[in-house]
Amino acid sequence: MAAPLLDPYLRTEPATVPNAGFQPGSWVWVHTLGSWRPGIVLHSSPHAATVRYRPAQGRGTSVDTVTTHSLAARKDEDPLLDAAPLGAPH
Repeated sequence: MAAPLLDPYLRTEPATVPNAGFQPGSWVWVHTLGSWRPGIVLHSSPHAATVRYRPAQGRGTSVDTVTTHSLAARKDEDPLLDAAPLGAPH
């Protein structure tokens, strides 16, 4: 599954978020700086999540807290992001 095409604020349907939020380790797309980037949930609540994501094409990662409105489930593997343990610094 490729990244969503729409800006999350242009969605006509509500975002699909589990009732308790995303589980730690869940693969997600993160909408940040105008584009969808692959990420992994570190912590979550029903309204926000702390995620580690790749903000660019390189190996580096960022950690940020975003509202669940800016997240979408991801099924495609990202070999640079998904192979690292959750607690590993990048």
